[in-house]
Amino acid sequence: MHDGFVTSEFAGDDRASRWPRWVYGTGSEPDYRFSFANERTFLAWIRTALALLAGGVAVDAIDLSIGDTWQAVLAAALIMLGVVCAVASWTRWARAERAMRNGDVLPSMSAGVVLTLALIGISAVLFVLIL
Repeated sequence: MHDGFVTSEFAGDDRASRWPRWVYGTGSEPDYRFSFANERTFLAWIRTALALLAGGVAVDAIDLSIGDTWQAVLAAALIMLGVVCAVASWTRWARAERAMRNGDVLPSMSAGVVLTLALIGISAVLFVLIL
């Protein structure tokens, strides 16, 4: 191992069989610890996506006494945020893995800003409707 990259002849070169090729088909194999950390971050985003989906289902299933239309809109918004979060998690994992392989700067956290702003908006609407 040299500077966080695998340089051993035993590392293997299975670039043609690993998917997605646009991630694995470039650069050098990073230290496995960095790839595992990237995977843990991906899984944390997936857990967040699942929580948003569950929240959307809960908002739809429980009577909040805010009107059926508002309740359906809030449930749909949470479910859509869950879908966006799941897509963003995979995209962020792939971009970070590719950047590590190429020795580039890691990608920004733009999806986190979108998710944060959307959740603040949904929370504000819920707060106003429940009061």
